[in-house]
Amino acid sequence: MSIELVDPDEVVRLRIEGRGAGLLGRRAESAAIGRLLAEASAGRSGVLVVRGEAGIGKSALLQHARDAALSSGFRVESSVGVEAETQFAFAGLHQLCAPLLDGFDTLPDPQQNALGVALGRRAGAAPDRFLVGLAVLNLLAESGPMLCLIDDAQWLDQASAQVLAFVARRVEAERLLLMFAMRDPLNSAGDPLAGLPELRLSGLEDGDARTLLTTTVCAPLDERVRDRIVAEARGNPLALLELPTSMQLAGGFGLPDATSVPRRIEENFARRSKSLPAETQQLLLVAASEPTGDAALLWRAADHLGIDREAAAPAETAGLLEIDTRVRFRHPLVRSAVYRAATAPEHRRAHYVLAAATDPQAEPDRRAWHRAQSVLGTDEEAAAELERSADRALARGGFCAAAAFLERATDLTPEPAHRARRALDAASAKHCAGAPEAALALLDSVDAGRLDALHRARLELLRAQITFHLTQGSEVLRMLLGAARMLAPLDPSLARETYLQAFDAATITGDSGREPGLAEIAEAVRAAPPPPEPPGPADHLLDGLVAVHTTGFESGAPILKHALDAFREGVFPVETVRAGDAGNWLWLATRTASALFDDELLIVLADRYVRSARDAGALAALPGALVTATCTRIYAGDLSRAAEFADEAAAIANVSGAMPLSYARTLLDAWRGDDAEATAGYDGGACEATERSRGADATIAMLASAVRHNGSGNYPVAQKAAAYASDAYEPAIKWQALYELVEAASRAGDTESASRAMEELSRRAMVCDTEWAFGIAARSRALTSTGVEAEGHYRESITRLQHCRMDAFLARTHLVFGEWLRREGRRTDAREQLRTAHALLADMGAEAFAARAARELRATGERARKRTSRPSDALTAQELTIARLVATGATSREVGQQLFLSPRTIEAHLRNIFRKLGITSRRQLKEIHLP
Repeated sequence: MSIELVDPDEVVRLRIEGRGAGLLGRRAESAAIGRLLAEASAGRSGVLVVRGEAGIGKSALLQHARDAALSSGFRVESSVGVEAETQFAFAGLHQLCAPLLDGFDTLPDPQQNALGVALGRRAGAAPDRFLVGLAVLNLLAESGPMLCLIDDAQWLDQASAQVLAFVARRVEAERLLLMFAMRDPLNSAGDPLAGLPELRLSGLEDGDARTLLTTTVCAPLDERVRDRIVAEARGNPLALLELPTSMQLAGGFGLPDATSVPRRIEENFARRSKSLPAETQQLLLVAASEPTGDAALLWRAADHLGIDREAAAPAETAGLLEIDTRVRFRHPLVRSAVYRAATAPEHRRAHYVLAAATDPQAEPDRRAWHRAQSVLGTDEEAAAELERSADRALARGGFCAAAAFLERATDLTPEPAHRARRALDAASAKHCAGAPEAALALLDSVDAGRLDALHRARLELLRAQITFHLTQGSEVLRMLLGAARMLAPLDPSLARETYLQAFDAATITGDSGREPGLAEIAEAVRAAPPPPEPPGPADHLLDGLVAVHTTGFESGAPILKHALDAFREGVFPVETVRAGDAGNWLWLATRTASALFDDELLIVLADRYVRSARDAGALAALPGALVTATCTRIYAGDLSRAAEFADEAAAIANVSGAMPLSYARTLLDAWRGDDAEATAGYDGGACEATERSRGADATIAMLASAVRHNGSGNYPVAQKAAAYASDAYEPAIKWQALYELVEAASRAGDTESASRAMEELSRRAMVCDTEWAFGIAARSRALTSTGVEAEGHYRESITRLQHCRMDAFLARTHLVFGEWLRREGRRTDAREQLRTAHALLADMGAEAFAARAARELRATGERARKRTSRPSDALTAQELTIARLVATGATSREVGQQLFLSPRTIEAHLRNIFRKLGITSRRQLKEIHLP
């Protein structure tokens, strides 16, 4: 799949007298690699990204690592990025994995399918790239100790780069070392390896540079010439090898040149190639135009040109390339120098003969690509062939490759309407490939007047989705609404999905007062065509949201309940939530269950969401699923499990490069009483100082602040934050804010505000008709009542909440009831409630509320009992998750599949778990009570 390079940096690997064998001037770097190899051999995986300019010695350092690893008993596999290979999805990954595929059949079925499709071994739906990454991780883990070398990583195709970056961020205990060598990217924001441990190579010190120059230049050098070469090379080893041949330095009197060292080297290679015979130059250009390094293909192309094989001899003599079974350039700069020095007609001729020499059955995509590069002007047949290549790339998950094929196909398309449609498809693929800015620029170039009505509507939808991805601005609501209205008579199903996206986006962006609100979106849906028969769960969900925002919560709730029943009974595949997808309605359905106070269904849907994402290997969807599970476990009073989900969501967002969803962690920290996290962004006066946004981030921050300040008894601040959050668009946030507002306002003495919030909660409870809803409503009535009436409501609330699964609200009801009893002078009764509250709150980890219960107990004359420590307290959140799964009988492979870790890493965690718990077997783990 790639060309093997003749490494000029190998010259730097000298045996210097008194220094021993090694890399000249790279002692510290060599020592660092030695340490990493030792750690990998001991079971601690490592990653290193070697960065630096072209010719600085990155490849030499990788070769040094290869030699050291082989002498230590490591297996070594490698991959080399090639600039012209960037358009072929998973090309770099194929290089690395091809020698490992004897272990393919040992992978779990979902991983086999994902990797098989990615590498073209199987047919199937486009794989989730992170499931491909887990498959690669497991292949590598089973072959250790192993060193993986990825050279010229800046030229890896995007799919391979993303998968290998995932693997690099997930290695732990696999006896595996990954080393990447790459030049600094032009745009660091798009660097998939950013944030990984790195080693930056600078030039050789002056003394080492002179030593290298002396050992590589046979003829005597004038001292002035030597000084000039050393100064111009700036320590770059390749420059020290190449600059002595430059005529500009003749006699040492050449004029200073400000051109960068790599550019100078490339220009020198170009001059050397131009001095060769014409047929040799032609052959060099054909070789530079074909990245596979396939010598047989090169000779077939030469036959088409009528060039004899001996034409390669002058290039080999000049040290520019070697040809045996493979074509090997001395350095990537030779390839780029040759290609850039050629004219456009010469490029077209080279690609034409390569297309003619490429087997259309074995390599249809490469043939299509070469043929496309050979065309001057337009060519519908070539464009159609590229479009078929794009379809094949999409089937393998190669969005970047598909975008490149479609963009070139657009340029080749003669008919304006077809050209506009292909440009739209190219923009969509670019967005899915994670290049929204480029996608938006391509959309701007589309001649929308040439599109039919459906494609114009899809263009506007894509523009809205890209804009939302880039800005999350409130203007997106109007864009989505406009796209949905255009789609309504053309594609009613897609129109309804677009309206659902608009509802979902509105809860995130909030109400700026300048853009459509939920009521306007709802009215637009009412005016649209009805759903198809029979309507699906998402159709019922949309209809319920419309009713809620047009005729009120009371009329919309029954429709939403019907929708959720359909979600309960149905089986829905979790989408990978790629850019441009319509959305994941399990996400919205789970939030709706919370808004309806349906505790059983909330837990069922949240768990199904997580389970489906895990089973499908949909790592892009899993963080969102884990966030909903985090919130669900908070309500259930299982803050330990909530922390596990939140930590896992953050870890996966980190390895996948997704935007972290932090609001569940913010809410969790508030319930746990973490001052630093829960109160971030709120200083008591921020509401007046900022625009009254009602977006999810702002309202959840205020909700978390209300929870935290209620926990510590700072009721005026809690009331202010809760009042802000209670104006939320999102019903699930709104009722929680009302719950906090009743408590804060009643304790702060603002009975009017407390009563208004209580009345709204009571109305919602009557509509929802669940024990959870009635329990919360009864508590709210108790907080706004006095005497016997208040006590009756408290007791009703406790009874009802005992019959649902939301223990966090039960514990807090015991707390406020105990506080009320103490203020009524009923110390004995108060102690009973406060003891229960403290025990529940302390066990679940709600430290601020537990401390509040302890203070109240002391006021009754009794001290709260300290929570008894448990062996599992010593476990980290990840270790606790692994322990729970293993205790159910899951194997290390099954646990690794769920947590996107290798079985070896699971085994390493298990050893730590056993040590901390004082046990020695999985059987004993089943006997330990885990929270």
